Amino acid sequence: MDSIIFDLDGTLWDPTETVVGGWNQVISSYKGAAKEVTIDNLQGIMGLPVPEVGRRLFPDADEDTRQKIMDECCDMECLVLSQQGGRLYARVEEVLQALSAKYKLFIVSNCQAGYIEAFYEYHQLQKYFTDYENPGRTGLSKGENIRLVMDRNHLMSPVYVGDIEGDRKAAGFAGIPFVYASYGFGEVSSYDYVIDRLDGLLELF
Repeated sequence: MDSIIFDLDGTLWDPTETVVGGWNQVISSYKGAAKEVTIDNLQGIMGLPVPEVGRRLFPDADEDTRQKIMDECCDMECLVLSQQGGRLYARVEEVLQALSAKYKLFIVSNCQAGYIEAFYEYHQLQKYFTDYENPGRTGLSKGENIRLVMDRNHLMSPVYVGDIEGDRKAAGFAGIPFVYASYGFGEVSSYDYVIDRLDGLLELF
C-alpha cells in the first residue's frame, strides 16, 4: 500500500450541525417551495451526489426551483463551514499526522467545488494531504475521481476509506480495497477492512 484516499463526510468529520443552519436560512426565502431540513435529514443524504440530494430533500419543488435552492444551499454551506467548521471525529489530526508520515493522503468526496477547501480553511488540515478531487470540479463520478487522483499522482496501491454504499461501489469501480468507516452515516453490503473509529486505521496500517 502506498496511499490512502479518504471520503470526507462521515469519515473525517460530521458537518451537519453547522450546515443545517445555513441551509434553512436559504430555504426560508422560498416561501413554502421547500421544507426546512433537520440534522437527521442531512445525515441521511451525506455522501450522495448533489442532484440526488436535491431530489430527496425537495421532492415537491419543480426542477428549476430545486436547482436554485441547491445552488444557494451549496454556496451557503461552503461559507458557513469555512467560518465555523464541522465536528471532527476523535483524534483526526493525530491520525492524519501519523499516517502522512508513511503514506500519501488524499480526499475524494461527492461534493461541490469549494467544500473541501472550506474544510481545509477552517481546520487547517491541508498540510497532511497531497491532492483532492470532487465532482463539482470535474463533473465525474466518485469512482472516476478516485481513478483521476490515482492516475495524476501515479498511485500503485491505494485504499479508499468511506462510510456509505456509494463509497464501496466507487472503490470497486476504481479497483482498490475499501475500508468501511462504520462510525459514519451509512451501511455497506461488503468491505475489505472495517474500522469503528478513525484511529483504527493506525492499527490496520
